[in-house]
Amino acid sequence: MTDEGIEAATGCARETPFRYALGVVESSLAPALLLAMPDLQDPNFRRAVVLLVHHDEEGTIGLVLNRATEVCAPDLCESLGIRWQGEPDRHIHWGGPVQPNTGWVVAGEAALAGVPEVTSVSERTHFAGSLEALRRVAAHAPHQLRIFLGYAGWGPGQLEDELAAGAWIVAPLSPETIFDVDEDRLWEHVWGELGVDPGTVVGTPGVH
Repeated sequence: MTDEGIEAATGCARETPFRYALGVVESSLAPALLLAMPDLQDPNFRRAVVLLVHHDEEGTIGLVLNRATEVCAPDLCESLGIRWQGEPDRHIHWGGPVQPNTGWVVAGEAALAGVPEVTSVSERTHFAGSLEALRRVAAHAPHQLRIFLGYAGWGPGQLEDELAAGAWIVAPLSPETIFDVDEDRLWEHVWGELGVDPGTVVGTPGVH
Protein backbone atom coordinates (compact mmCIF):
# COMPACT_ATOMS: atom_id res chain seq x y z
CA MET A 1 0.00 0.00 0.00
CA THR A 2 1.50 3.32 -1.06
CA ASP A 3 0.79 6.95 -0.30
CA GLU A 4 0.38 7.59 -4.01
CA GLY A 5 -2.21 4.83 -4.33
CA ILE A 6 -4.34 6.24 -1.54
CA GLU A 7 -4.18 9.75 -2.95
CA ALA A 8 -5.00 8.53 -6.47
CA ALA A 9 -8.05 6.69 -5.24
CA THR A 10 -9.47 9.35 -2.95
CA GLY A 11 -8.04 12.70 -4.00
CA CYS A 12 -7.24 13.38 -0.32
CA ALA A 13 -4.06 13.61 1.71
CA ARG A 14 -3.04 10.20 2.93
CA GLU A 15 -4.48 8.60 6.02
CA THR A 16 -4.89 4.85 6.43
CA PRO A 17 -8.47 3.85 5.59
CA PHE A 18 -10.25 1.05 7.40
CA ARG A 19 -8.12 1.47 10.49
CA TYR A 20 -10.66 1.03 13.27
CA ALA A 21 -14.25 0.28 14.17
CA LEU A 22 -16.43 1.56 16.98
CA GLY A 23 -18.96 -0.51 18.89
CA VAL A 24 -22.63 0.39 18.93
CA VAL A 25 -23.89 1.67 22.24
CA GLU A 26 -27.56 1.12 22.98
CA SER A 27 -29.22 4.49 23.54
CA SER A 28 -32.24 6.52 22.61
CA LEU A 29 -30.46 7.77 19.47
CA ALA A 30 -28.34 4.95 18.01
CA PRO A 31 -28.87 2.89 16.04
CA ALA A 32 -31.36 4.94 14.04
CA LEU A 33 -31.65 7.23 11.03
CA LEU A 34 -31.06 10.94 11.36
CA LEU A 35 -33.16 12.92 8.90
CA ALA A 36 -32.26 16.49 7.98
CA MET A 37 -35.09 18.99 8.34
CA PRO A 38 -36.07 20.72 5.07
CA ASP A 39 -34.57 24.06 6.10
CA LEU A 40 -31.16 22.68 7.14
CA GLN A 41 -28.79 24.55 4.82
CA ASP A 42 -25.38 23.16 5.84
CA PRO A 43 -24.04 21.92 2.46
CA ASN A 44 -22.62 18.80 4.10
CA PHE A 45 -26.00 17.77 5.43
CA ARG A 46 -28.69 19.40 3.33
CA ARG A 47 -31.38 16.74 2.68
CA ALA A 48 -29.10 14.17 4.30
CA VAL A 49 -30.08 10.82 5.73
CA VAL A 50 -27.52 9.70 8.30
CA LEU A 51 -27.15 6.21 9.72
CA LEU A 52 -26.34 6.70 13.41
CA VAL A 53 -24.00 3.93 14.50
CA HIS A 54 -22.64 5.20 17.82
CA HIS A 55 -23.98 7.50 20.49
CA ASP A 56 -23.03 8.03 24.12
CA GLU A 57 -22.04 10.82 26.48
CA GLU A 58 -18.75 11.26 24.61
CA GLY A 59 -20.36 11.98 21.24
CA THR A 60 -22.05 10.59 18.17
CA ILE A 61 -20.87 9.00 14.92
CA GLY A 62 -22.96 8.54 11.79
CA LEU A 63 -22.61 7.72 8.10
CA VAL A 64 -24.36 9.79 5.43
CA LEU A 65 -26.32 7.35 3.27
CA ASN A 66 -27.21 9.54 0.30
CA ARG A 67 -23.92 11.00 -0.94
CA ALA A 68 -21.96 9.01 -3.53
CA THR A 69 -18.36 9.85 -4.39
CA GLU A 70 -16.63 9.53 -7.74
CA VAL A 71 -14.42 6.78 -6.29
CA CYS A 72 -15.27 3.26 -7.48
CA ALA A 73 -14.76 0.20 -5.32
CA PRO A 74 -12.22 -1.41 -7.71
CA ASP A 75 -10.02 1.70 -7.55
CA LEU A 76 -10.15 1.95 -3.78
CA CYS A 77 -9.42 -1.73 -3.36
CA GLU A 78 -6.54 -1.63 -5.82
CA SER A 79 -4.95 1.22 -3.84
CA LEU A 80 -5.05 -1.05 -0.78
CA GLY A 81 -3.72 -4.15 -2.52
CA ILE A 82 -7.12 -5.85 -2.54
CA ARG A 83 -8.81 -7.42 -5.57
CA TRP A 84 -12.39 -6.29 -6.06
CA GLN A 85 -14.56 -9.03 -7.59
CA GLY A 86 -17.95 -7.36 -7.32
CA GLU A 87 -19.75 -4.99 -9.65
CA PRO A 88 -17.12 -2.87 -11.44
CA ASP A 89 -19.18 0.32 -11.26
CA ARG A 90 -20.05 0.18 -7.54
CA HIS A 91 -19.33 3.58 -6.03
CA ILE A 92 -17.97 4.42 -2.61
CA HIS A 93 -20.17 6.66 -0.47
CA TRP A 94 -19.16 9.83 1.36
CA GLY A 95 -19.85 9.08 4.99
CA GLY A 96 -19.20 12.60 6.22
CA PRO A 97 -16.58 15.33 6.53
CA VAL A 98 -14.55 13.82 9.40
CA GLN A 99 -11.38 11.89 8.50
CA PRO A 100 -12.32 11.43 4.84
CA ASN A 101 -9.92 8.50 4.35
CA THR A 102 -11.32 6.49 7.23
CA GLY A 103 -13.21 3.55 5.77
CA TRP A 104 -16.34 1.73 6.88
CA VAL A 105 -18.20 -1.30 5.57
CA VAL A 106 -21.91 -1.69 6.23
CA ALA A 107 -23.38 -5.01 5.05
CA GLY A 108 -26.53 -7.04 5.47
CA GLU A 109 -27.27 -10.59 6.55
CA ALA A 110 -24.16 -12.73 7.22
CA ALA A 111 -21.72 -11.00 4.85
CA LEU A 112 -19.37 -10.02 7.69
CA ALA A 113 -19.82 -13.17 9.79
CA GLY A 114 -16.56 -14.17 11.46
CA VAL A 115 -14.79 -10.89 10.71
CA PRO A 116 -13.18 -9.49 13.90
CA GLU A 117 -14.57 -6.31 15.46
CA VAL A 118 -17.89 -6.43 13.63
CA THR A 119 -20.72 -4.70 15.46
CA SER A 120 -24.45 -4.68 14.87
CA VAL A 121 -26.48 -1.77 13.56
CA SER A 122 -29.61 -3.92 13.63
CA GLU A 123 -30.42 -7.61 13.73
CA ARG A 124 -29.67 -7.99 10.04
CA THR A 125 -27.18 -5.18 9.43
CA HIS A 126 -23.56 -5.00 10.59
CA PHE A 127 -20.58 -2.72 10.19
CA ALA A 128 -16.82 -2.75 10.62
CA GLY A 129 -13.87 -0.52 9.89
CA SER A 130 -11.18 -3.10 9.20
CA LEU A 131 -9.27 -4.12 6.10
CA GLU A 132 -10.43 -7.68 6.76
CA ALA A 133 -14.04 -6.52 6.36
CA LEU A 134 -13.18 -4.87 3.06
CA ARG A 135 -11.36 -8.00 1.87
CA ARG A 136 -14.43 -10.07 2.70
CA VAL A 137 -16.90 -7.98 0.73
CA ALA A 138 -14.40 -7.43 -2.11
CA ALA A 139 -14.19 -11.19 -2.63
CA HIS A 140 -17.92 -11.84 -2.21
CA ALA A 141 -19.85 -8.60 -2.54
CA PRO A 142 -23.33 -9.03 -1.09
CA HIS A 143 -26.38 -7.29 -2.50
CA GLN A 144 -26.79 -5.38 0.75
CA LEU A 145 -23.55 -3.44 0.89
CA ARG A 146 -22.34 0.11 1.32
CA ILE A 147 -18.73 1.20 1.62
CA PHE A 148 -17.94 4.64 3.03
CA LEU A 149 -15.02 7.02 3.33
CA GLY A 150 -15.26 9.50 6.18
CA TYR A 151 -17.97 9.90 8.76
CA ALA A 152 -20.13 12.51 10.45
CA GLY A 153 -19.24 13.30 14.05
CA TRP A 154 -20.76 15.29 16.89
CA GLY A 155 -19.11 16.12 20.19
CA PRO A 156 -20.64 15.56 23.63
CA GLY A 157 -24.18 16.92 23.66
CA GLN A 158 -23.83 18.53 20.22
CA LEU A 159 -26.36 16.37 18.41
CA GLU A 160 -28.84 16.73 21.25
CA ASP A 161 -28.53 20.51 20.90
CA GLU A 162 -29.12 20.30 17.14
CA LEU A 163 -32.16 18.10 17.68
CA ALA A 164 -33.54 20.53 20.23
CA ALA A 165 -32.96 23.37 17.75
CA GLY A 166 -35.05 21.57 15.13
CA ALA A 167 -32.25 20.75 12.65
CA TRP A 168 -32.93 17.00 12.57
CA ILE A 169 -35.46 14.36 13.45
CA VAL A 170 -34.75 10.75 14.39
CA ALA A 171 -36.39 8.03 12.27
CA PRO A 172 -36.44 4.23 12.55
CA LEU A 173 -34.08 2.29 10.31
CA SER A 174 -34.48 -0.87 8.27
CA PRO A 175 -32.11 -2.81 5.99
CA GLU A 176 -34.36 -1.99 3.05
CA THR A 177 -33.98 1.75 3.67
CA ILE A 178 -30.22 1.48 4.10
CA PHE A 179 -29.51 -0.67 1.05
CA ASP A 180 -32.39 -0.74 -1.42
CA VAL A 181 -33.62 2.83 -1.86
CA ASP A 182 -31.94 4.96 -4.52
CA GLU A 183 -29.88 7.69 -2.88
CA ASP A 184 -31.48 10.40 -5.03
CA ARG A 185 -34.86 9.75 -3.45
CA LEU A 186 -33.81 8.45 -0.03
CA TRP A 187 -34.56 11.68 1.85
CA GLU A 188 -38.11 11.84 0.47
CA HIS A 189 -38.54 8.11 1.04
CA VAL A 190 -37.77 8.34 4.77
CA TRP A 191 -40.18 11.25 5.16
CA GLY A 192 -42.78 9.13 3.38
CA GLU A 193 -42.13 6.22 5.75
CA LEU A 194 -42.94 8.64 8.58
CA GLY A 195 -46.17 9.60 6.80
CA VAL A 196 -45.05 13.22 6.50
CA ASP A 197 -44.86 15.54 3.49
CA PRO A 198 -41.57 17.44 4.01
CA GLY A 199 -43.05 20.41 2.20
CA THR A 200 -45.38 20.93 5.14
CA VAL A 201 -42.69 20.70 7.81
CA VAL A 202 -41.35 23.80 9.56
CA GLY A 203 -38.19 23.36 11.60
CA THR A 204 -38.84 24.80 15.03
CA PRO A 205 -37.03 24.23 18.32
CA GLY A 206 -38.05 20.99 19.92
CA VAL A 207 -38.98 19.10 16.71
CA HIS A 208 -37.29 15.70 16.91
